[in-house]
Amino acid sequence: MSCGTVRSTDEPHEQGKSVTVTYELGEVVAERQLEAVAEDGARTPVTVRFGRPRPDALSTTGDWCCPHQILGLGEEGVGASFGVDSLQALLLSVYKVRLELGERARAASVRLEWLGLPDLGLEVTPDFHDTAATEKR
Repeated sequence: MSCGTVRSTDEPHEQGKSVTVTYELGEVVAERQLEAVAEDGARTPVTVRFGRPRPDALSTTGDWCCPHQILGLGEEGVGASFGVDSLQALLLSVYKVRLELGERARAASVRLEWLGLPDLGLEVTPDFHDTAATEKR
């Protein structure tokens, strides 16, 4: 299964014809439930979904893509991030979703929460100085 479908249109673009890419989520491998909290306290569910990373059929260099979707906060179309392998594509997809959530929350004048907390748990910064935490016991 490819990550996206390319459709060319006759509308002018900087470099000729305009190109539209439609992404398919495919099999969902990870999902997170968030809440958008309005100033008046009203809560709306927001769901973030990640599709299984897969080789990008449009790549000539073996790149991978990882589709993602945000439901309940603005546009619900499927987007994708790309990497040199499946892990980089997945990590960049999580990063892109985190940025998009921030932009959408600001645009909608809401704050986002996960498990009642403002940290959405979408950022991992390992502490490489604490080797005891990663050693086998």
